[in-house]
Amino acid sequence: MNIRTIEELEEQLSRPTEADVLALAKLDGDLLILGAGGKMGPSLSRLARRAADQAGVSKRIIAVSRFADESSRRQFSVHHIETIASDLLEPGALAKLPDVRNVIFMAARKFGTTGAEHLTWAMNTFLPGLVAERYRDSRIVTFSTGNVYPLKRVSEGGSVESDPVDAQGEYAQSALGRERMFEYGSHRWGTLVAILRLNYAVELRYGVLVDVALAVFEQRPIDLRMGHVNAIWQRDANSYCLRSFPCCQSPPFVLNITGPETLSVRVLAEEFGQRFGVTPIFSGQESDTALLSNAAEAQELFGHPTVSAEQAIDWVADWISHGGPLFNKPTHFTTRDGKF
Repeated sequence: MNIRTIEELEEQLSRPTEADVLALAKLDGDLLILGAGGKMGPSLSRLARRAADQAGVSKRIIAVSRFADESSRRQFSVHHIETIASDLLEPGALAKLPDVRNVIFMAARKFGTTGAEHLTWAMNTFLPGLVAERYRDSRIVTFSTGNVYPLKRVSEGGSVESDPVDAQGEYAQSALGRERMFEYGSHRWGTLVAILRLNYAVELRYGVLVDVALAVFEQRPIDLRMGHVNAIWQRDANSYCLRSFPCCQSPPFVLNITGPETLSVRVLAEEFGQRFGVTPIFSGQESDTALLSNAAEAQELFGHPTVSAEQAIDWVADWISHGGPLFNKPTHFTTRDGKF
């Protein structure tokens, strides 16, 4: 069944599985989500709230964000998620937040890095250092990115967690800095940490699938230089996150989060072209390397994603065909030099 409305989409993105419900039932203490106002944070917060409610446990789910407008804040409050408006970079802001046993760190900056590198480093590295100190006695699950890995030969499969990192460009370097700050806190204070290297989360309003589908639909050339990608349905990525707290350890536990498939951009475009009844336009040629991650360990821990790439392709094609609203935030997944 296709998804036709924002309400249907938000319900699907926040619908807990039995594993989610069990995870929240077993999680001792409340949950604090820092940087909850981004693309993934609202559905993650609601997923946690619904899972806790279905588990029958009394648990505070607290979402922290700047909340620049009240409408964004209401989408949390209406679902009984506590909200705290805070600019986490302001001196003293973290000290005002409650002590909470479980913390998810989502605050980050990627696009617009070029020309404002100082702000990217502040968000991605300086702030994590402050959070690591403030919540040294908590369990911390932090999102990172597969961009910390070097480009990998497609024939070899994606990078695994034990592979050496080689962050290219200031965004990826600052993201690696985020990992190192939580690693420092874990070594210094024994903080239990899990680092989730994600690439890429997708839903119907943004993501690599939307980028490719929209280019096909609008008859724009599709750049093939980054010819292969990974993707995971956003609800599945958020589910993995909520279920990662038992993995927290010192030194930090590192886990790749993505789907099991290596997706060809050319084949994706052709799939969307068939659904739209148009012929894709291509530019450039596929390289033998791409930014790819191997998430076999995550799938061994948590099972395969509940939404396959094929299902997501069908949903995205239908959504775009019917004029579904988009975030209009391209992923720039074709970037090969690390400049965002």
